[in-house]
Amino acid sequence: MIKKTFLGLMALSLFAVSCSNDDDNNTSTTSDLTLNLQGLEALGNDYVYEGWIIVDGQPVSTGTFSSVSFPQTFPVSTAQLENATTFVLSIEPAIDPDPAPAATKLLAGDFSGNVANVNSDNIVVGSGSTISTLGASTGKYILATPTDMDDTNEASGVWFLDNTNAPNLVAGLSLPTLADGWKYEGWVVFDGTPISTGTFTSADSADDNATTSLFKGDAGNGPGYPGEDYLQNAPAGLSFPTDLKGRTVVISVEPYPDNSSAPFTLKPLAHMVPANAMDHTVIDMGDGPVETIMGSVTRN
Repeated sequence: MIKKTFLGLMALSLFAVSCSNDDDNNTSTTSDLTLNLQGLEALGNDYVYEGWIIVDGQPVSTGTFSSVSFPQTFPVSTAQLENATTFVLSIEPAIDPDPAPAATKLLAGDFSGNVANVNSDNIVVGSGSTISTLGASTGKYILATPTDMDDTNEASGVWFLDNTNAPNLVAGLSLPTLADGWKYEGWVVFDGTPISTGTFTSADSADDNATTSLFKGDAGNGPGYPGEDYLQNAPAGLSFPTDLKGRTVVISVEPYPDNSSAPFTLKPLAHMVPANAMDHTVIDMGDGPVETIMGSVTRN
């Protein structure tokens, strides 16, 4: 677990406007920095991963990469590498006019000797969050279609809320507050094709597509929680309304801005809707397939 003291350093240093100047750090001699990371996925053509070491409180780039095959080794100034306290991995635009790290930081860890054990837990999750890791997330949802006047297609919508004490509704998701550069996104997987329910940062308010969704009915935007009705304008190959029983519901963590229309690697919650699921009845989610990304970074 990355210590809170490290998070304070990150807040002061990683958002610095300028990076260390090679001319001031005697960079004529280089040493190897080797990354051995697990769980990364390719970002596509528009984004790359970029490594950073923190030297005297300032971020110094160790290079960009697109391949997610490891180990990978990068030449880095020996003087800077010897004085580095922390390693950070960010997601950057492939064409990036800004020399500083982007807000979307995925992995971090402090060096202990020549090794930094890095993970996503305390860099994706915000420092002020009351839930410390994505692995501590819990979720509930119901099947319902509140955005039309037809009560015969209730299994064609999913809403991340708890109506146990209806008419009083509460959030169905208990999630960490994310750091800058990240958002949550809900999904339903239709025969291998994930269709978004919308992105959000707060589990107790409507998601970002509440007023712009093409799938909802014409009777309103739905309750003030993340969710979606799949009632019209189905993508090619699908037919709406449908029945979500037997399909998988997922909550992912997405870079913002997003690198892809598909779900990102981090998926803390998932659940296959039971075949006997009842409409308007709370269903518990389970752990997702990827709650954290980790690896090691070695200097030598």
